[in-house]
Amino acid sequence: MSEFTTRPEILGTFGVVTSTHWIASAVGMSILEKGGNAFDAAVATGFVLQVVEPHLNGPGGDMPALIYSSNKDKVEVICAQGTAPAAATIEHYTAEGLDLIPGDGLLATVIPGAFDGWMLMLRDYGTMTVRQVLEPAIHYLENGHPLLPRVAATIQSLAEFFKQEWPTSYETWLPGGVAPQALSNFKNPALAATWRRIIAEAEARGGREAGIDAARDAFYRGFVAEAIGDYLQTAEVMDASGRRHKGVLSLDDLANWTATIEQPTTYDYHGWTVAKTGPWGQGPVLLQSLALLKDIDIAAMDPVGEEFVHTLVEAMKLAYADREVYYGDPDGAPVPMQTLLSDAYNQERRKLIGAEASMDLRPGRLPGFEDQHDLTMAMLNGMGGTGAVYEPTMSHLTEKRGDTVHVDVIDNQGNMVSVTPSGGWLQSSPIIPGLGFCLNTRAQMFWLKPGLPTSLAPGKRPRTTLTPSMALYQGKPRLAFGTPGGDQQDQWQLAFFLRYVHFGLNLQQAIDLPLFHTAHFPGSFYPRTCQPGNVMIESSIGDPVLAALKARGHDISAADPWTVGRLTAAQRDDDGLLHAAATPRLMQAYAIGR
Repeated sequence: MSEFTTRPEILGTFGVVTSTHWIASAVGMSILEKGGNAFDAAVATGFVLQVVEPHLNGPGGDMPALIYSSNKDKVEVICAQGTAPAAATIEHYTAEGLDLIPGDGLLATVIPGAFDGWMLMLRDYGTMTVRQVLEPAIHYLENGHPLLPRVAATIQSLAEFFKQEWPTSYETWLPGGVAPQALSNFKNPALAATWRRIIAEAEARGGREAGIDAARDAFYRGFVAEAIGDYLQTAEVMDASGRRHKGVLSLDDLANWTATIEQPTTYDYHGWTVAKTGPWGQGPVLLQSLALLKDIDIAAMDPVGEEFVHTLVEAMKLAYADREVYYGDPDGAPVPMQTLLSDAYNQERRKLIGAEASMDLRPGRLPGFEDQHDLTMAMLNGMGGTGAVYEPTMSHLTEKRGDTVHVDVIDNQGNMVSVTPSGGWLQSSPIIPGLGFCLNTRAQMFWLKPGLPTSLAPGKRPRTTLTPSMALYQGKPRLAFGTPGGDQQDQWQLAFFLRYVHFGLNLQQAIDLPLFHTAHFPGSFYPRTCQPGNVMIESSIGDPVLAALKARGHDISAADPWTVGRLTAAQRDDDGLLHAAATPRLMQAYAIGR
């Protein structure tokens, strides 16, 4: 295995920022340079990512974060995943003639959580004002930013649809009726005006924390909420069902919701403690995979060999199968997380990892949850949902997929942030008039069948795929990492983490190695299809490995080199040395530090 990397691992002692776009990383570093801490930097970076990667996230989206505060000396979760509106009942959706929630339009909208999550992080953990963290985003909204080729292609492919069906999106993304070209200087003055008004209302109240609360009020109980409410009163828009529908989000939904602080779900693995969100996100599948692999000699394998790939894929199939049956908002239904992570359960499940590729979905059948298991499997078996798995919001119109972004920050005080913002991307739903952003489509992750932990219900969190990670070594916070990629997020993170832990690789080396994932289980995004036995893997892993995996029975899809995964990571050593790295894939993500 070569020591060559596509770029150096960044080293320093002052601070590091790594994200999925170079401009956002530079903004985060500038905040550290101005005296802000890791939380201030993460917030500013997040708002800039909404500007420069609008096909992947927006102000109307959602955001889970893993944070470590050196003052509190503990890892916590910020849950900025909005819940289903009060009127979002299964009966309402089925009365609309639906058996799946569309992946776009207004019916798929839950309460937009990202803004409140960022403001909660800023108020309770940061040091800066609303103005200080929003001004970098406003700069790029007013003065422009180089439009990524993928953003330009997405807009161009949706131009006619926007013109015919979503005219407010047409006005925003095709100013003057002209589709923007790749790398042209693109602006969004309407969103800039929204943020400037937010700042004005924050500063009118006076005081840093009071100003942040004023910004939250403006968004959820003030002029932003009113604009959303006015639009939704009459809007009836085309979505993936092929019909027009109205949304169900209300002013009361917005006014009565706030982001929250939670304890993480954790698992101990070879001296490490890995922290993830609760089972309202898919994060515990990484922990379940580690539990399955803990007593397998991963370190004896070739990190780019067929045994390594096969073993991880088979473990992930089992973990994700359990996700389908048991995960959901624990406030809405019990989730047997303790059992799923127990040694006894995983000792039995480990026996299912054989020498050949499995083709069946094989969740465990837990005492007390038999009916839930059988109901889920009956539903999935009756769907006939095989086929290509995407993470698109507009798969019926375009190949351009919605996705996610990621940020990792560590400062010289030891504060750490790992955050995976998503949702509210430009393909999601029409732009809200006067605001310059659209709403999210996270409700597509609910099922319209009663009795499941992921059944649609008012006030319930969708089981999101957003899954930032943090890891402690021998009890000390060491590593923040994550990636965009829907159902693939924890799969790519698992390969990265095991390569980092077991093979003495630095962050960049572990990120650069060929990546892989399986679409064996039902996808979380509309139209919820699966590909039993499938493994997508970068062809750079080598023909002998691909042939060996095929011989084991895997259905191999060889992807072009440098096309799978968008990992970033940051590390803090006990002596204060900081490390950061970012994927070279797509040539967008960058790590910065000194």
